[in-house]
Amino acid sequence: MISIQSLREPTRNLSSAQLATLCALLHEARETIPVAPWRTHACLDEIATMLGAPPMPRRTPSLQLVPRLTEAANLPDGGLETGATCIKGGLAPWQIFRVRRHIDAHIDAPLPIEQLADLVQLSSGHFCRAFKASLGEPPHAYITRRRIRHAQHLMMTTTDTLGTISIACGLADQAHLTRLFRKLVGTTPLTWRRARQQG
Repeated sequence: MISIQSLREPTRNLSSAQLATLCALLHEARETIPVAPWRTHACLDEIATMLGAPPMPRRTPSLQLVPRLTEAANLPDGGLETGATCIKGGLAPWQIFRVRRHIDAHIDAPLPIEQLADLVQLSSGHFCRAFKASLGEPPHAYITRRRIRHAQHLMMTTTDTLGTISIACGLADQAHLTRLFRKLVGTTPLTWRRARQQG
């Protein structure tokens, strides 16, 4: 058992970017508990690694979780690396985990399809078809949604300008962020941020 006291020193040594990542992982872990518990485990393993603690051993999913894992595999942010579910014509669970982890780790940079396909040893065409079969949307749409989600996280946890946040999310400029944000969220980032700051 790791004590709170033993965690204080590692967190002091984390950069602001690492703390933001830690917060994002905690948020995702909480969100995935009911629908993708094995994604929750992956998030907790990453948190443990950041804090210098060993990952917890995995347990076999109980029969009660199998239907939830099956449902989660069909969600854009759903089931990942367990091997409990595998969609015909889709990516293997380890491939989904590797690609998603790479996208989240490089969300501030260009993410060409060829690079993602190479990660899982597939051709670009095969990768795009398998990705959509597994995650329900093409890679470009998924990456865009992850960029906007990261932007929302930064808007809530930092005082950075929208221009700075745009760059941190791998977007060209504030106008690019605004265009994509309005399309996916239905309002502008400025309006969205002000509403949450006032609330």
